[in-house]
Amino acid sequence: MSVRWEYFTTVVEANTASRETRSFLKARFPGRRRMPRFAPESLMLALDKFGQEGWELVHMEPVARVGSKGDILFPGSGAPRWSRAYFCVFKRPQSDRRPPAISADRPAAPPAPPALPDER
Repeated sequence: MSVRWEYFTTVVEANTASRETRSFLKARFPGRRRMPRFAPESLMLALDKFGQEGWELVHMEPVARVGSKGDILFPGSGAPRWSRAYFCVFKRPQSDRRPPAISADRPAAPPAPPALPDER
């Protein structure tokens, strides 16, 4: 039998502002004095938490902006833009105990998102 997958998509923001993220980075990179505010390394804590819940990152792409309705602005051929937001796609094997997410009489239900560090 082939493996069945469930997928999860989210936008993760690189930001070293939270105490938890700064502590993580200080322990992970003890030789670095100071990380830039939007260093991509700050994504590692969130990505590790997804991984601990069985999610495998299969795609990551920087996005220029996430709109108020959740729409995503992808960079085009115009002027380059700075970004600290990353669109991520994760997958993990479906459990045999779970019913299929989609059937003729039941719409698809997204999985609950993993808990993320507080990024205030």
